[in-house]
Amino acid sequence: MIRGRWAPSPTGLLHLGSARTALVAWLSVRSQAGTFIWRTEDLDGPRIVAGMEEAGMEDLRWLGLDWNEGPDCGGPHVPYRQSARQASYHRALVTLKSKELLFPCKLSRADLRQVAAESTTKVPPYPRFLRPDKVANDWFENPDPDTSIRFKVHDRAIRFNDLVSGPVEEVVSASTGDFVVKRKDGLMAYQLAVVVDDIEMEVTEVVRGADLLDSTARQIQLYQALGARPPAFAHVPMVVEDDGRKLSKRFQSTSIASLREMGIHPTVLCGCLAHSLGLKPNADPVWPEELTDSFSWNKIKREPWIVPANLPQTLVARSA
Repeated sequence: MIRGRWAPSPTGLLHLGSARTALVAWLSVRSQAGTFIWRTEDLDGPRIVAGMEEAGMEDLRWLGLDWNEGPDCGGPHVPYRQSARQASYHRALVTLKSKELLFPCKLSRADLRQVAAESTTKVPPYPRFLRPDKVANDWFENPDPDTSIRFKVHDRAIRFNDLVSGPVEEVVSASTGDFVVKRKDGLMAYQLAVVVDDIEMEVTEVVRGADLLDSTARQIQLYQALGARPPAFAHVPMVVEDDGRKLSKRFQSTSIASLREMGIHPTVLCGCLAHSLGLKPNADPVWPEELTDSFSWNKIKREPWIVPANLPQTLVARSA
């Protein structure tokens, strides 16, 4: 059975782009009678805004979405907040270390930029020749301060078929090189945390924004190293402002909360989002559940959605 997830970071109000991606993820799962999971990605404590998790849940419920497992309703794979899942991440690091796939790194971003500037050939952000020749036997158990942990990537091409973008191929050793799985400040890196969570929560389909497409090959290497089968991936095209910039959570006029306050009806917003995705030939009002029978990944548009500046006013008029 399909198990999909929605994994927001509570760093601000839910905006159109996030709601649009959540709608697609929900439709894919519900169209296959699967299980939908809410997981809160709150690892980066300083960026987390109090109350945003609850606000996001309220916004998606208003839109007509629900979930079977999550921080508010529990489930077989608790906890559903990353901040409470540190033990799982540490176990994964121990496994990777036992396979000699990790090493300590004290280099800063400035150091790596300097390496790239001095190289006579193009090198990835972390080229293999920077790996330390020797490390202390207890480097993992007794780490030096101001030291991150990097994952040793292999040279083989990673190939997968994205449900939206189609076939993708990447050689991680050439594009990014060895990457961080535990930061210098002690926080687990996004790449490791999401893979461990999706493995333990038995996620079979990952739907997220197209800005995360370039993370996928790295994550597939982690799945392989941890002995797990990667899920299917779908990267939904971005929602951008009329100047081409990614729609920001701080762009208040297109937050779901602000649209609700304007009196916009949820079916009006859902119809607009569905039309922008290619799931409806028009933007007529509709509830999400009315779209499940006709949902198909083949309908999803591949180009970004440029949000008209007058969209809020248009939606208000349609809700009158």
